[in-house]
Amino acid sequence: MTIPRVIPAYLDVLDTQRETMFAALSGLSEDQIWQRPARREWCIGEILDHDILLIASILPYVRFAWNLFHRLGMRRRSRPYSTSLPDPYRDPRFPMWVGFLWAPRVHPNRRVSLESIQLQMRNLHHRVRFFYEGKPEDVLGNVFVHDPYFGWLNLIVTLQIGIYHDRLHNEDIIRLAGAMNTL
Repeated sequence: MTIPRVIPAYLDVLDTQRETMFAALSGLSEDQIWQRPARREWCIGEILDHDILLIASILPYVRFAWNLFHRLGMRRRSRPYSTSLPDPYRDPRFPMWVGFLWAPRVHPNRRVSLESIQLQMRNLHHRVRFFYEGKPEDVLGNVFVHDPYFGWLNLIVTLQIGIYHDRLHNEDIIRLAGAMNTL
């Protein structure tokens, strides 16, 4: 039984949804990128930085798990493994308040250019792609990391959760950009 490869598709989704979101930002001024929609809500620049911080904090953990446990994953590669899970961010019980753990380093009074943030995100996603490409999925599916909320996740599902997280915030950014473009 051959399991279809999902990693290339997941990496393509990561890139596609990022570039779709960046396209929605075209035409916005730097002031609009740093304009908060309401008191105590993050602006587009802050949401982007939050996304970068989350993935940048998880990637070393994933690399560490791979370096430490890929030989064990090789021995277990014949075991079944999961390649997907439902989007946890669509579950109303998901604790959305935990975003403060990756609070943005930049804000309206401490700005960086949109181009700088876009470059950081593209470079980070490139590093994610570089890590995952070429690795056997049956081994990635049998190397696990622990998350306090999700429990034990293999490295394939970990990538998918990152994609879900980006999608959640990309939708927020596209909505905010659309509202600003109509002003």
